[in-house]
Amino acid sequence: MSTYTTGEIAKLCGVTVRTVQYYDTRGILVPSGLSEGGRRLYSDEDVKRLKIICFLRELGLPIDSISQLLSEDDPGSVVSLLLDQQEAALRKEIGEREAQLEKLEDLRTGLKSIESFSVESIGDIALILENKKKLKRLRVFIVLTAIPLAVLQLSAIILWIAKGIWQLFPIWLIVAVPYAVLLSRWYFRKMAYICPACHTVFQPSFRESFWARHTPTARRLTCPGCGHRGYCVEVAAETEAGSHA
Repeated sequence: MSTYTTGEIAKLCGVTVRTVQYYDTRGILVPSGLSEGGRRLYSDEDVKRLKIICFLRELGLPIDSISQLLSEDDPGSVVSLLLDQQEAALRKEIGEREAQLEKLEDLRTGLKSIESFSVESIGDIALILENKKKLKRLRVFIVLTAIPLAVLQLSAIILWIAKGIWQLFPIWLIVAVPYAVLLSRWYFRKMAYICPACHTVFQPSFRESFWARHTPTARRLTCPGCGHRGYCVEVAAETEAGSHA
């Protein structure tokens, strides 16, 4: 029967000597014997065992789980459970890494849109990213509540054009105008804006917000902190603003 020194078994299995020694201290790869000089000797069975350990480590299984598996009289009874646990852990880690990657990409995109970069700019982008899901929920809510009105408007137009029945259109108008005003007030109470000059997060008046020139993500406003007038990035407010004109 062949025997192998620590260095030889490490070379056969593509690991370092330190790794073999570590597995020995953890009790999952105990040498089969010792030489006359006290050197650890490993058998062919130990080589097979080390290759199994290496394979399980490549799957990401922790040492404690491998030790549990190798010490079982009936390893088949626990291997599925251990693999399920590891799969769940890996999927969670993948999800976390993907979320980190998405934040990195968003940060890179955000930095490109900044004309004058500062450390505070990173804080602004971080707030925007943290706020992203909340802002999306608010906008989805607006779209969903507007669908019935859009259907009513379309029906009124079709009836007016196709059959000359115009009475439905005034009904839509009576409903749509108050809806637009109330929804706008509700929306702007929940919005805040980041000043690109002093990085203040503020909530302007309803009148200023409503009439301001805007893009899908920013409005041209005057910062109450520094007086800068320019496009301020829209975020969901931490606290709802009071009603004011």
